[in-house]
Amino acid sequence: MRSNNKQVFLASSSPRRAEILTQMGIFFRIISVSVPEIASENEICDEYVYRLAREKAQVGVKSRSEEDLVVIGADTVILLDNQILEKPINEQDAFNMLASLSNKTHLVKTAVSVCSRIKCETVVQTSQVTMADLSSSEISAYWQSGEPCGKAGGYAVQGKGAMFIKHIEGSYSGIMGLPIYETARLLNEFEVRSNFIN
Repeated sequence: MRSNNKQVFLASSSPRRAEILTQMGIFFRIISVSVPEIASENEICDEYVYRLAREKAQVGVKSRSEEDLVVIGADTVILLDNQILEKPINEQDAFNMLASLSNKTHLVKTAVSVCSRIKCETVVQTSQVTMADLSSSEISAYWQSGEPCGKAGGYAVQGKGAMFIKHIEGSYSGIMGLPIYETARLLNEFEVRSNFIN
């Protein structure tokens, strides 16, 4: 890619985010960061995902020795009736999440942050997802597939969970965990461009 010799890193272990960056034609390496995903008291959803994405990217920058580097951080949560839904901690938690999402429209908030040693830019992208009416047996069978584990809201839009989605409004890649348009715009500000672009 034409990155002006910048070293690009993804501060995420999500295979979906890595897949999206690869799709975008971005050459990058993955780094592991540890940021507690706990909302502060009275922290609204947009502020929460914004902060987490930014902290992940900033921690990634501090963990590396390269001078001319760019680190991408991201975070995704579900918002239903002003309640933040993150990754389910067990089967019962996933069941409760999916039952609450059943036959309702919820918001998917994904923040992406791009940081270097001299600046940091962050955006929050919002999409709407309308779920079908899910039966208890469908939710249980879906959990047994293994897919809900590690997914915000307990489902994956790009996987088997797509069978339960009636309507999407917004960014499909944002729902997956990394909005392509917003990420490309941010990377462009850091002079990082796809290898598809001359």
